[in-house]
Amino acid sequence: MIKNYIRAAWRNLLKSKVFAVTNIIGLSMGMAVTILIAVWIWNEWSYNKQISNYKSIARVMQHKTNKGMIQTGMTTPYPLGEALRQEYGSLFKEVAVGTAIFGHSVKTGDKQLNLDGGFFEPGLGRLLGLKMIDGVQNGLDDINSIMLAASAARSFFGTTAAVGKTITLDNDLVVKVTGVYEDLSKNSDFGDLLFMAPWKLFLRQTDWIRTAEDPWRPNAFITYVQLNSGQDARQVSGVIKDVRLKHVNERLALQKPELFLQPMEQWYLYDTFKNGVNTGGRIQYVWMFGIIGVFVLLLACINFMNLSTARSIKRAREVGIRKTIGSRRGQLIVQFFCESLLYAVLAFAVSLVLVSLAMPLFNTVAGKEMPSVWKEPLFWTGAVFFCLFTGLLAGIYPALYLSSFRPVKVLKGTFKAGRFSGMQRQVLVVVQFAISIVLIIGTIVVFNQIRFTKDRPIGYNRNGLVVMDVNTNGVHDHFNVIRKQLQEQGSILSIAETNGSVSGDFSTTTGIDWPGKEEGTSAEFPFVGVSHDFGATINWQVVAGRDFSRDFPSDSTGVILNEAAVKYMGLKQPVGTIIYADKTPITIVGVVKNIVMESPYASERPALFYFDKNVSGFLMVRVNPAVSAAAAIKQLQEMYKTYAPDQPFHYEFVDDAFNKKFGDEERLGILGGGFALLAIFISCLGLFGMASFMAEQRVKEIGVRKVLGASVLGLWKLLSQDFMRLILLALLIAIPAGWYCMHTWLQHYSYRVAISWPVFVMAASGAILIALITVSFQAIKAAMANPVRSLRSE
Repeated sequence: MIKNYIRAAWRNLLKSKVFAVTNIIGLSMGMAVTILIAVWIWNEWSYNKQISNYKSIARVMQHKTNKGMIQTGMTTPYPLGEALRQEYGSLFKEVAVGTAIFGHSVKTGDKQLNLDGGFFEPGLGRLLGLKMIDGVQNGLDDINSIMLAASAARSFFGTTAAVGKTITLDNDLVVKVTGVYEDLSKNSDFGDLLFMAPWKLFLRQTDWIRTAEDPWRPNAFITYVQLNSGQDARQVSGVIKDVRLKHVNERLALQKPELFLQPMEQWYLYDTFKNGVNTGGRIQYVWMFGIIGVFVLLLACINFMNLSTARSIKRAREVGIRKTIGSRRGQLIVQFFCESLLYAVLAFAVSLVLVSLAMPLFNTVAGKEMPSVWKEPLFWTGAVFFCLFTGLLAGIYPALYLSSFRPVKVLKGTFKAGRFSGMQRQVLVVVQFAISIVLIIGTIVVFNQIRFTKDRPIGYNRNGLVVMDVNTNGVHDHFNVIRKQLQEQGSILSIAETNGSVSGDFSTTTGIDWPGKEEGTSAEFPFVGVSHDFGATINWQVVAGRDFSRDFPSDSTGVILNEAAVKYMGLKQPVGTIIYADKTPITIVGVVKNIVMESPYASERPALFYFDKNVSGFLMVRVNPAVSAAAAIKQLQEMYKTYAPDQPFHYEFVDDAFNKKFGDEERLGILGGGFALLAIFISCLGLFGMASFMAEQRVKEIGVRKVLGASVLGLWKLLSQDFMRLILLALLIAIPAGWYCMHTWLQHYSYRVAISWPVFVMAASGAILIALITVSFQAIKAAMANPVRSLRSE
């Protein structure tokens, strides 16, 4: 029986080739989009899950209160790890403190590379469940050791047999390889962890930690924990919440530091906090694209429903004859379901080709390296259910509708599809275009938000500005010579040293006091050390007072505030006012416009810049616009070879670093725009098919009208106006829905664009124009047909 159903379905498909091709194209494009989005969502959802102890790992986070607002961060003081082990050891299987993962100079023989890694306590290897290729998991017990990822070992030695060999870390630390581990999944927070060095070695080499008066004060490190079996992160959070509060001084206690655990399963998708509450993060993109995928597939299924029911008159006689010779309605329903399932299977085959062709581009736009899923049994299991679901979704309404025809009316010739069936098709067209228009509105708003934020005043000139990491004293010790040499060569206009880059790398302090400070206030300010010419190099804008100058030796105790800091402190006449940094008096010599150093979407943050002749960490370089960037970079590289021969040369243009901060939003805009175009195309396929059917049904009416003198323009208007009414109705639904969706999305940003009326005008105009072009092709074709052919049988 099923074989006969499939054979009949195939015959019907071949009988109506235009209908079949239109449906297969529409369904395949909808399915391809859904598959791409499903693969992306799975990749996002599986982030970090390749770590063997994934479910029991967490990191220690902390809330700090300032003027009633709660700030949340993931950095903690380094003594926290030992305190957790000593006071709450029964709760944790492992506790490990470490630095952030970033680039370091690693050298052996004549081979030198810049590898991402960090310094960690020995327990991290066990916590991550490292799979050792050579050596032991606790290889960091020796202070002069290092553990390498397999790819790093091969890069240096051509093999993973590296245990026992020595390498030089950060130019002056000679360490021995004690272990080689399998590279961790790139789809994780530790995907770039190419080496692990001992935490004790970091402490021995870092003066500011060893000499710190209060080691509980600086929040500069990350504390990882692995919970013992049976422990719950939320309950443990309640137990350890006051650990830091017990150890801080009176000033820091005003911030009410409260610790809590964030499970690893939340690190990636739920990393955003607002006033102490987790407000999501990348999970909003997962939900957004998931909804888009469902909607695009729904559009394709609506096409199938529309075109299937539009052909009801052609199928009515078939249904009547089948019922007359004894077919039951249930059998007819199965027959029509077999047809829709056949279309779904064929469309799925086409969609796999489309996905294979689109995947490289999709990976590029999404900023991912998603592996092929074709070899995964789970994918093919899902594919079977996906085809069944799509076939049932697309075919359920046509099957129920077509199988309901009464054979007596059909065979007597008195059957008409009826106004009610036409109304249902109209509703489906409205739904299709409403969804498409919402996607168009969303795409326009996303790009408006990106453009609005990129045009935001940032307080300095990022064009031609280069930032360079400095991990050696060679550059700092010869800074004046380097500055003079580069300026004489003409490659740069100015150069300065700093311990914080304008692209977002800076330290903070809570030790600031000022006249009129409210009792019980403890604020945390970015506190950036700079050399002379820093302001001239970045071209910041002084609005009061002056910049640091070599003509004023007193600048050694001077400070420059941004406007947000002046406003926060409530200073009426800031220039000349004495404030205090850790009880040391410093004088405000100038005020500059706010500098956007963190997220360009965030509000301006109060910041202080102090002069320090011994500052180092970063070089800020203003390239001479009269010299090519390549030539300037070459001269900078030659300078590095001279004064820092053992350090890899690394630089970044600040405008590139700034533009990277728009990565998620730009990817959302590009992908959303692409999906919106596909949604419109799928909707137009359905509209094209509907217009073809309507023109075919009214061919005799058009012939009579032409004989009676109707013009082509009049006939075009007659055939198009019904569809335009549907598009206008779709606009009335889509505009408020689109406004609500995008207004909700924009609330995630402090600095955001307003949704203005041109957005809706653009979306409406585009939808109307595209629909009009789609319908007009068939309308004009029908209007220009020879009426003799359509009327000769009358």
